[in-house]
Amino acid sequence: MKGDSTVSRLVVVGNGMVGHRLVAAMRDRDTAGDWEIAVLGEESRRAYDRVALSSYVDGSSEEDLRLDDDDLHDDPLVTYHLGDAVATIDRDARRVSTASGRTLDYDALVLATGSYPFVPPVRGHDLPGCFVYRTLDDLDAITEAAAAASANPDRKGRPSAIVVGGGLLGLEAARAMRLLGLSPQVVEIAPRLMPVQVDAGGGVLLRSLVESQGIAVRTGVSLDSISADRGRLVGTLSDGVELDADLVVFSAGIRAADQLARGCDLPVGERGGVLVDDRCRTHDDAVWAIGECAALEGRTYGLVAPGYAMAEVVADRLLGGEARMTPAELDMSTRLKLLGVDVASFGDAHASTEGALEIVVDDPVAGTYSKLVVTPPDTGADRSTLLGGVLVGDASRYGALRPLVGSALPGDPVTLISKGGAEPDASALPDSAQICSCNAVTKGDLCAAIDGGAHDVPALKACTRAGTTCGSCVPTLKKILEQQGVEVSKALCEHFDRSRAELFQIVAGAGITSFSELITRHGRGAGCDICKPVVGSILASLYNQHVLDGERATLQDTNDHFLANMQRNGSYSVVPRIAGGEVNPEGLIVIGEVARDFGLYTKITGGQRIDMFGARVDDLPAIWRRLVDAGFESGHAYGKSLRTVKSCVGTTWCRYGVQDSVGMAVELELRYRGLRSPHKLKSGVSGCARECAEARSKDFGVIATETGWNLYVGGNGGFTPRHAELLVSDVDSATLIRTIDRFLMFYVRTADRLQRTAPWIESMEGGLDHLRSVIVDDSLGICAELDAAMARHVESYADEWAGVLDDPAKLSRFVSFVNAPDAPDPTIRFVQERGQNVPAPGRPDEPVLIGLPEVSPR
Repeated sequence: MKGDSTVSRLVVVGNGMVGHRLVAAMRDRDTAGDWEIAVLGEESRRAYDRVALSSYVDGSSEEDLRLDDDDLHDDPLVTYHLGDAVATIDRDARRVSTASGRTLDYDALVLATGSYPFVPPVRGHDLPGCFVYRTLDDLDAITEAAAAASANPDRKGRPSAIVVGGGLLGLEAARAMRLLGLSPQVVEIAPRLMPVQVDAGGGVLLRSLVESQGIAVRTGVSLDSISADRGRLVGTLSDGVELDADLVVFSAGIRAADQLARGCDLPVGERGGVLVDDRCRTHDDAVWAIGECAALEGRTYGLVAPGYAMAEVVADRLLGGEARMTPAELDMSTRLKLLGVDVASFGDAHASTEGALEIVVDDPVAGTYSKLVVTPPDTGADRSTLLGGVLVGDASRYGALRPLVGSALPGDPVTLISKGGAEPDASALPDSAQICSCNAVTKGDLCAAIDGGAHDVPALKACTRAGTTCGSCVPTLKKILEQQGVEVSKALCEHFDRSRAELFQIVAGAGITSFSELITRHGRGAGCDICKPVVGSILASLYNQHVLDGERATLQDTNDHFLANMQRNGSYSVVPRIAGGEVNPEGLIVIGEVARDFGLYTKITGGQRIDMFGARVDDLPAIWRRLVDAGFESGHAYGKSLRTVKSCVGTTWCRYGVQDSVGMAVELELRYRGLRSPHKLKSGVSGCARECAEARSKDFGVIATETGWNLYVGGNGGFTPRHAELLVSDVDSATLIRTIDRFLMFYVRTADRLQRTAPWIESMEGGLDHLRSVIVDDSLGICAELDAAMARHVESYADEWAGVLDDPAKLSRFVSFVNAPDAPDPTIRFVQERGQNVPAPGRPDEPVLIGLPEVSPR
């Protein structure tokens, strides 16, 4: 130890998330420096976020997952001994010995050894190719094995993996296998996925949503044995089914790592775990246990929030406090979003409380399942108390509902979980309501921090730790700030203090051409999935360079990265541009042949073009080669940019038309194609007041008059449809186009991230009148600049897919996940829906039967 006889010595065994929380809490509170801390970790790595483990195979580095900072490692009162596991504990001498022979004396010892993966007693579980899913070292080994399987020249089709376990960890592991280019099959012994968190009704939908992502699921069966067969593995299930696989990954639960406690005769629970009291103290007054290795009243807890709560209790106790805890105080709420599936569970999710009522809104069409568990209203009362709930498919209300557990509901429970219903108001929460369950932060704590000067989300995070673990409570933090009368910062994210509009002006004014330059000069850190796509869009708007060139490729989200929209089953859509809905017979023939040859589902959309669904990533270049050769180009259905300009047939065919709406729609769509913007843009041109192109529901819509054109702006669809408002009337074609140029460029420069044109105009001081004064009357003197910016865009436009096909480096990105081979995915099956192929992920070894209603001709 660093050594001062007046300083007490604390030894922490375990450097995981909970052990790290204890050390951080001790150093935050021990301002007098009364404790000298030694941390012993079996892993050689610094503390990292196990909750985000699967992101490690999705491009996150070890540094991205790191929990601690250099200040803690450089702290003179903290010493780390990593990669050196504790071998024995001598409680009489108060001394620990490590595998390397190091000995450390202690005044207090905290066991934070966590857990180890449970591997069922399956014959063959130790064969090569079998892994557990627990640490970064495990993921490194799995990644290496996946790469070897993909590179095997003798195999046919995509390599596959059996994932044993369908709980939280199992679905995390399945996601990781997908990211590594494997076809995962989940085997869960319980009758449904996530049986601890989700009830039977939610489990039905959850399975459907998971299977729609290309992951085969088998529930109610177990893996009985594993055998090697010609370089692969064969897993035999309890129902006799055999599954071939390249890897088997066990993620079937955890067991408390209590071996050290057993070795020094500390009592353990009946089902494992070091027995502790409500102070987290063991049978030995000098030894404490926290996290997954601890058994509070005989029960262990496998979530991070209870572990953090235990760490806070021990820190308080070691520094002379009186903190205690009971199982009833531990929050077992969980929320995750994997493979596009949103799941949350909180409170008494299974309605185990006597007399509890369950209110369920099950919408299989929308793919959502919501349940609230409540008490019956007391006699004379008109409101029920919320006990818990389950949300599957859409967990957006988790942050508002979970803090209400134990409180009277502020409204009708059905309304609170129905689409379009009123969301609970954070102002109705009592100060005791826990807003951040991961870090046990109450509304009262947040209000006190706001009163103390924490006037934005980063400041609240820094002083309370709320929102620093899973992040699900961040939206509620913003609402509480607003309700406390604080103007919420418009900072784009924690890496940039500026708004999107301000960053646009900085980039344009300084001539900045890369994200790295911008964040070095005007931001901090490495960036995130909020600021990177925004800056990528700004750079594309200003310079119209290919989004996949150089560093810009790393800024894009999934859709822009592959220049295609990802669909719910993991495949992609192909949408060639058909300007104004006008297409010749030869073009239709090419689209039909491509859809036929690649087995794509085709649909004519409301935007007057043909969408083709079900494409694999590695097929996209071949599909687009044929479309580009036939004269088609990207329809930008994947981008925050112009989608379509819809039109009626106008004077060409219609006897009511007064202007050439088709010609104008084609001209506008070709002029603004590829224009990157804060959100998607849609338009329409109607040839007369009959409005067959529905122009007034668009971001900018044009309606022909006897003497020219009327321009309407700010119409949007979505959850709150809004009609566009008249900006200018009876203008000629040149004036119309010039006005639209300025409207779009002003929007691109000043709107917030993901802000559609309707709320942009509504939030503008002066609204439509101000907009008209800026782009028609030139009140700000910027119209010449806006005109020049649009002229540069039109002149520099180039089709993105043509740019990919001409560049081998860009083409190399189009592979199915990581290390995926060129061969077809054997888990993709097709069913017939109204006469067309539809990819239907599931078990490739079983026939597919699907019943569909007859559709009468219309």
